[in-house]
This record gives sequence, structure tokens and C-alpha cells, in this order.
Amino acid sequence: MKFDNIQQPARQVAAHPWVEKLARLGHAAKGTVYFIVGLLAAQAAFGVGGKTTDTSGALEEIINQPFGKFLLGIVTVGLIGYAIWRLVEAIFDPERTSQDGDAKRIAQRLGYTFSAFAYAGLAATAIKLILGSGGGGGDSTKDWTARFLAQPFGQWMVGLAGVVTIGVAIAYLYEAFKGKFRRHLKWQQMNDTERTWAMRVGRLGIASRAVVFAIIGIFFIQAARHSNANQAKGLGEALATLEQQPYGAWILGLVAIGLIAYAIYSLFEARYRRIAV
Repeated sequence: MKFDNIQQPARQVAAHPWVEKLARLGHAAKGTVYFIVGLLAAQAAFGVGGKTTDTSGALEEIINQPFGKFLLGIVTVGLIGYAIWRLVEAIFDPERTSQDGDAKRIAQRLGYTFSAFAYAGLAATAIKLILGSGGGGGDSTKDWTARFLAQPFGQWMVGLAGVVTIGVAIAYLYEAFKGKFRRHLKWQQMNDTERTWAMRVGRLGIASRAVVFAIIGIFFIQAARHSNANQAKGLGEALATLEQQPYGAWILGLVAIGLIAYAIYSLFEARYRRIAV
């Protein structure tokens, strides 16, 4: 009875129409950001301009376009919506992760919480850009790593972050290979063509994210081993590292195409994601 009393308000909050609308706009905004990151990386890989950058760099690209502030304003609302939805997932468990084992449930909710704060930070960067006060400057990955390294057991914490990030990458690869991401979509509402393309872009996109996460995780472990925050790298630097490898242009190009595919998959999520309970 007590469990039901707790879950009922959770379902009401998660199923509220404005929460669903914000979540769907959030998936679309996330897709927009990843599309820009992937497109710029693809251009760099194929020698037609562009550069490797992170999500903050993608926001700067948006604001430099005609009507940039207006466009970035829409993306910002979406990013805020996505952050709110992730927080709802972390607190209220609308997708019933509580039915999984305790370890998996805790890991998922921690992941949702981290995602909520990450996208809230990205939205804050967007707001600064709109207001003309810059994107915040500095390197957030290195800054946060330095703060953790300065704490007791800081090297262990950063090392653990690296291991967890690599674990997430492995989980993404498994999800892409098995096509498990489709359980999040309203599969029965999609036609055959949509299902086919959702599987294609979902697999390629999620696998590409796995590659990037694995590289970021390795850099975290290196930063922990040497107690050097400068060795921690984010998305943009991970892509730049791929470019510096043998056959780097081909590798970066493939991952960049994968990130574009992930952006398209995010649009499928915006339309067909199971959100209401």
C-alpha cells in the first residue's frame, strides 16, 4: 500500500502533458546538437572545412547562423526540457527501472541524474551565448577533473569515472548490437520504412557514441593514473584524437557519420519515444 501511495504521484508527474512535450522537444534539441557536432567532424575528416568540436562548440555554431539567437533559444528550451525529463526519470522512475535489479536500478538513476546536470549545464552555456556573455570559457572536463583530483581519494574517483564511462560504452555497444533501444520506441505506431531506418540509424548512432565514450573513459583513467587533469578530454578532443590515428580521416569520418545517424535517431525518439506512463 505504501509503495502504491508513493508511485501514484510519480506517475501523475511523469505523465503530465507538459513534461512529455518538454521531453520530446528535448530529444529533438539533443539531436540538433549532435547533428552539428557530427557534420563539422565529417567536414574535417573529408577535408571540406569544419572542425572537431564538442556540444558547446555546436551551440556556438548555431548562434553564428542567421537568426542564430532565435534558433539557439528554441534549442535551449529543448535542452532544459531534456534536463527536466532526465531528472523526472531519476526521481520518479516512470519507465519502471525499479523492476530491475538493485544494482542496475541504481546505475540507471545515477546515469539519469548525471545526464540531467550535464544538459542543464549545456543549457546554461546556451543562455550565456544568447545574452552575449560568452559560453563560459575554459574546459569543463578538465576543470571538473581537477576539482575531483584535489579531493581526498580524488585519483580513485576520477579512475572510477573512467571505468564507469567505459562500462557505459560497452553497454551502448551491446544495446546497438542487440537492437534493444527499440523497446523505448512506440514500435507498433511506426510503419515498416520507419522501423527499418530507426534500426539502422539507431545501431550506427549508438555504436558511434560508444566509441567516443570509450575514448573519454580511457582519458579519465590516464588522468587518474598521472594525477593530471590536463589528460582528461571531452567529446571534441576525443574526436580530434581519432583524427590523429593512422587512417584517422576514415575513422573520424565513420564516427562522424555515426553521430549524424544518432541525431536522426534522436528525432525518432522525439516522435515515438515511450514517455507517458
